Amino acid sequence: MDRTDDIAAIGALLDELVDAWDRGDGAAYGAAFTADASYITYVGTRYHGGAEIGRVHQVLFESFLKGTRLASQTISIRFYGADVAVALTRGDTYKKRPRRWRKVQTFMLVRQGDGRWKIAAFQNTMRKPLMEVISFRFQPASKPSPSGPIQDQPA
Repeated sequence: MDRTDDIAAIGALLDELVDAWDRGDGAAYGAAFTADASYITYVGTRYHGGAEIGRVHQVLFESFLKGTRLASQTISIRFYGADVAVALTRGDTYKKRPRRWRKVQTFMLVRQGDGRWKIAAFQNTMRKPLMEVISFRFQPASKPSPSGPIQDQPA
């Protein structure tokens, strides 16, 4: 099955998410999510639904995240049937320029009745490269395959 159009649509949705962040537009950010989406931050906070995700991000854009931009790079998109996809990205927030990819994100996307893709679940994880090095040194068999490690530096 040719998924070129779906990959392009999902890529455009993820680009819209970055654009909304960069503009500090919580409503547009939340609009990328389903009404019942689950959103887990890297500190473990859970938000429910696109409206709440947008509302909370607007508060953050006006305070802690004011003036930040979002760096994001898609690592993979995998499909599970016609209407479900999982995207893995790496990225970070920054003010002047991104220096490291400190976070890894997992998006679960679903195709809506109108054919548009929306984010149904999001998980953001802060990487701990030093802990990875220690783990791999003491348990070398725990090291991921060559395609597995997430790079620290932006391309």
